[in-house]
Amino acid sequence: MRSSRFARAGDTLEKLVENSFKAIDEGAYDLKRSVGTHDTLSLRKAIFSCPHAPLITEVKFSSPSKGQIRNFGTPSEIALAMTEAGAVALSVLTQPYLFDGSVSNLYAVRKAVSVPLLMKDITVSDVQIDAALKAGADCILLIKAVFDRNLAESGIDRLYDYAKSRGLQVLVEAHTEQEYAETLAAGYEFVGINNRNLADLKVDLANTERLIASRGKGKSVIISESGISKPEDIRYLRRAGADAFLVGTSIMETGDIGAKVAELYNAL
Repeated sequence: MRSSRFARAGDTLEKLVENSFKAIDEGAYDLKRSVGTHDTLSLRKAIFSCPHAPLITEVKFSSPSKGQIRNFGTPSEIALAMTEAGAVALSVLTQPYLFDGSVSNLYAVRKAVSVPLLMKDITVSDVQIDAALKAGADCILLIKAVFDRNLAESGIDRLYDYAKSRGLQVLVEAHTEQEYAETLAAGYEFVGINNRNLADLKVDLANTERLIASRGKGKSVIISESGISKPEDIRYLRRAGADAFLVGTSIMETGDIGAKVAELYNAL
């Protein structure tokens, strides 16, 4: 077990990585069921065929910044409400610690909806990638800062290639200008710009605008993540150049998920 060797007080990212290794050690990704073989659903097609705001909405019951966000509704019920209101894809948290997620939630959502699914986790190992495939994900997340700081079990290229070899799409997330420049240079198909700094959890919606203005978009599909709560945010981020929008907390904490998704979906 690697986790306890590197966590430093006050560094949220390292704590999140530690939690991933802990969850792996405890068997949290050992899903007993499998959806079987399914054709990968194209995230690119879902985004660019959307007539309004391409939303990737998130099934997330807790977060490190907010604590518990929602304590009612099953993952399947929430996923159905989201997709019926216009979400083109779903992000499902599978990290048990701080997020109250599980691969069982991802499996349940896959059984309920037929849109692309992103397994949202702090991915550090092929174990998680194998679980994503088994649970029915179409895409996984790799956070560049995790690999730049040598916190995962291997480098980003190896895990990226492994995921692609299993038929999965990969969203590579950047927060800083250097991370973003390197993701564009690498030619990743999907690049997420996180408006939240994972070291201290502070959010700045303008981060998307700054990074795109500084480096352009290359050939990547740019997804703005975090801090999005109202139609004005969607319109601002689209003007900045974002192709799609990943929205979690502001939807999950509302009483009427369908109405909130529809409000954001119709922002464009």
